[in-house]
Amino acid sequence: MRFGTGTVGRNALQWGMAQLRKPEWMVFLPALTLAAFWLGGERVLILVSLATPLVFAIAGAFRFVDPSPAQVTEGLGSLALRPQVISLLNGVLRDAPVTGRTTACMVLQFDDSALMLDRHGRAAQTEILTRSAERLCTALREGDTVVRLEGGGFAVVLMPVRRLDLETVIQLSARLQAALAAPISINAARIYVTCSVGFCLAARSPEASGRALLDAAQIAADEALRSGPGAIRAFAPDMARTRADREAQREDLEQALDEGQIRAHFQPQISTDTGAITGFEALARWHHPERGLIPPSEFLPLVEDAGLSERLCEVMVFNALSALSRWDKAGLKIPNVAVNFSKGELRNPRLAEKLKWELDRFDLTPARLTVEILETVVADTDNDVVVSNISALSRMGCGIDLDDFGTGSASITSIRRFALRRIKIDRSFVTRVDEDREQQKIVSAILSMAERMGLQTLAEGVETPGEHAMLAQLGCGDVQGFGIARPMPVEDTIDWVTRHRARQTAAPRIGYRA
Repeated sequence: MRFGTGTVGRNALQWGMAQLRKPEWMVFLPALTLAAFWLGGERVLILVSLATPLVFAIAGAFRFVDPSPAQVTEGLGSLALRPQVISLLNGVLRDAPVTGRTTACMVLQFDDSALMLDRHGRAAQTEILTRSAERLCTALREGDTVVRLEGGGFAVVLMPVRRLDLETVIQLSARLQAALAAPISINAARIYVTCSVGFCLAARSPEASGRALLDAAQIAADEALRSGPGAIRAFAPDMARTRADREAQREDLEQALDEGQIRAHFQPQISTDTGAITGFEALARWHHPERGLIPPSEFLPLVEDAGLSERLCEVMVFNALSALSRWDKAGLKIPNVAVNFSKGELRNPRLAEKLKWELDRFDLTPARLTVEILETVVADTDNDVVVSNISALSRMGCGIDLDDFGTGSASITSIRRFALRRIKIDRSFVTRVDEDREQQKIVSAILSMAERMGLQTLAEGVETPGEHAMLAQLGCGDVQGFGIARPMPVEDTIDWVTRHRARQTAAPRIGYRA
């Protein structure tokens, strides 16, 4: 009988068999044989004496063993799937008023599962899931059920008990996390995995159904995954509302991306030597039809949480290349446009091919597109796909800029490996560089390192003429910031470029009268 799906009659039979297996009943064996002798004589006495131990043996042999996956460790194929766990929970919840027993559902999701797949491959991921399933089965009790979920997670249905409180499930969650924390050896490599756990007690389920209980545990697990590695969260009703809000926000973001509400504004980059425009950076802005212009600090985290970063990058690349074509038609001759790429976009194995197709579509050379990558990407990644993509883009002719330099922990070795063209000094080192001697020392050290490595430099976040002048004196090649110009729509850039170049040609001349 599968755990949690039996009828009341079979539950009663199970209880009766369990009672027969108790050793206390053996006390009555002498009295039973004496009664048999008085009532039936020696033949009945012999029959009872032989049959009674046989009955006890049969009761012990025919235990109702739960064939749940928690007892099976042959592999992922032996685990139950989502429809089975829903049916299992339905049975438990249906029988709860009769049995007086309750349960809980737990969902375990691996932290950084996408990173694990990228680093170790599909075969290693399958082996990790198999080993993890075995460890979960070992750590659980007989009667608990392990379920394999889509996307590489697991659900656990606890054996029904009469009392089950919040603290008990929290302790069990921590025990399961500890069981999965031990390193897994694959091909002579030790792989460490962590998981976040979300759970819901049956008494707190939004509805008395297996599907509702599992969904509640999944919502709690999603919240735990967002809260950081190794988090544990219990379901609360407001989590469902938060999830609904996120889904609504995702729909709004998708609509904004599709309808062009989110589009690029362009901020110029100029040379400190000549004042010439060396390029523009494309920065995302949301022109909301009701709220007006929404700053990126408000919606970019939502884009990332909604999994729309790659879609946003596609929009920004399209806007950047469209702007280059527009400037070329106007005869402005802007050298290039920079677009920021996150680690998510850089994981796409076909990124170089896709960008080449876009450049050909606009009849532009790869040198016109600059790919900006964050220093944290360089510092944290040992992903072969990311490294291969950046190398392929560099070979193709795209410029590679290292953004926010100084905020991460990228080593010189990793900087050289990524074939960088230019480093962008973070604005935290640029602020008040004309007044703060310590800031000047830091910037000078960065510029000296870049010069020795043959890298160009750009300081971002320049807001005052003093900062601009000091950076020029220190030897920084290019500058960018509000002190030069604020990000502007593409239709405003043509007038700004015209005015900027007019100011350059209107420099005063020194002469004499004859």
